[in-house]
Amino acid sequence: MLGFLLACNWYVSSLAKPHLYHHIEELPKTRVGLVLGTSKTLKSGHQNLYFAYRIQAAVALYKAGKIEKIIVSGDNRFKNYNEPKDMQQSLIDAGIPKEDIVLDYAGFRTLDSMHRARYVFGQEEVIVISQKFHNQRAISIAQSIDLKAHGFCAQDVSKKYGLKTQLREKLARGKLVLDLLFKKKPKFLGQKEEV
Repeated sequence: MLGFLLACNWYVSSLAKPHLYHHIEELPKTRVGLVLGTSKTLKSGHQNLYFAYRIQAAVALYKAGKIEKIIVSGDNRFKNYNEPKDMQQSLIDAGIPKEDIVLDYAGFRTLDSMHRARYVFGQEEVIVISQKFHNQRAISIAQSIDLKAHGFCAQDVSKKYGLKTQLREKLARGKLVLDLLFKKKPKFLGQKEEV
């Protein structure tokens, strides 16, 4: 089991490496950015730094002219939990025009977000905006569905802060490789939407 997870981690990291960017000036200009969802706050009620840093990165790309539209893709399956709306409001608060933000309410998993960017929102190329570890997984999915994806790596958190997330990520990569092998489909696609 451990060997399988290590192999999956190597595979995902290697596949994504040429498509990751840490500096805005090196990133190719692409019409659409895709912010991958996470909760705005932690269970403790404190700010979720993963969320905050992704929003900061998206704002920086937009203001630098690297993207023109932003898809915010996340989970809203519970009444009082709405990642896309939280991301939209945070982007608006940072000066991004509402009309340039597209909400994807069915980004339940990274796999769903990438498939929906390709098949619902009709994109052939996107800049994925998340932390490096997450971008690596997203890019691996994108390559399996002929979606050209550049990963812009938002600021990461400290090792102590992100320990649980990093442990979960190892398991997520194993699941991802199995999903790709068995051509797993997203939970919900639905009608096409214009971006």
